[in-house]
Amino acid sequence: MPFHIDPQLERDTCPVADLPLSAVRLMLDANYPWLVLVPRRAGRVEIHDLPRHDRIALIDEIDLAGEALRSLARVDKLNVAALGNQVRQLHVHVVARQAGDRAWPKPVWGAAPARPYPAGEAEALASRIAGRLNVTRIGRIQ
Repeated sequence: MPFHIDPQLERDTCPVADLPLSAVRLMLDANYPWLVLVPRRAGRVEIHDLPRHDRIALIDEIDLAGEALRSLARVDKLNVAALGNQVRQLHVHVVARQAGDRAWPKPVWGAAPARPYPAGEAEALASRIAGRLNVTRIGRIQ
């Protein structure tokens, strides 16, 4: 079965880069610096669905994504979650939180409506993140 990113993730994010395991995407919500890592393994739903070497790689990529966010924004707490309640496809959220942000101290989901990035800002941020990940940015915002 070929790998495809879930249509909901496609709509809610823009491509940043490809790491060895995961497609890295920027959540299109300017309320928070927020990355989504999607392991390029078809049919996986849970982290435990990955073989051990991919689980280890995923943890390393989560760490790399967190460090990239920390290098670009003030981060008081890094939230990492693999919920999958609305999108079954395995994906991991890495959200840079700041004390006093729109949802603080609660989870970001449902706390505030998504705020679109001003024209060009999501692409610029995606490029800066790709640079911090030390990879070439892929794709374009549609």
